[in-house]
Amino acid sequence: MRIVIVEDEPITRMDLKCMLEDAGYDVVGEGCDGFDAITLCKVKHPDLVLMDINMPNLDGISAAKAISKEKLCRSIVFLTAYSDKEFVDEAKKIGAFGYLSKPLDEKSLIPSLEIAYGRALEAEELERKAEELMQKLDDRKYIEKCKGMLMATRGISEEAAYKYLRTLSMEKGCSIRMICETLLMAGGKAM
Repeated sequence: MRIVIVEDEPITRMDLKCMLEDAGYDVVGEGCDGFDAITLCKVKHPDLVLMDINMPNLDGISAAKAISKEKLCRSIVFLTAYSDKEFVDEAKKIGAFGYLSKPLDEKSLIPSLEIAYGRALEAEELERKAEELMQKLDDRKYIEKCKGMLMATRGISEEAAYKYLRTLSMEKGCSIRMICETLLMAGGKAM
């Protein structure tokens, strides 16, 4: 796991780096404010950002919003002395995968990061599957519309229309959706 640490206290940052490297993680960057977090994520593309909330110049919540919006890392875990409900709610809202209270020790840090990263990978997979399903649904709409047009213009059955589209797709070496888009744009004239 490639990790970026963003913490405005140099001693805490150094301790975290030592703990993580001793546990076999690759610390690819360190920063002291939210601007550093965003820049490091754009350059290093880490798997996980371990970030304080209360930092100078740009706080961790604001930085996390930008990082999440641009999908610059897979997982964000907050490390903070604040455990107020408002901070926790804000962290949940932006999609943080963990929230650790200071001071912490290696026994709680490493398992928490592993779980956060595992959850991030699961979320990525779910998002990929959802996009795939949306694409299939969108493709299906084109296919249904095109089949309807073929059935009306050629007077053929639904099965024959689909078979025609599938055969044309194989002959032309392109997706059925592309065939349908082309036929629909041509208004059935290409038949």
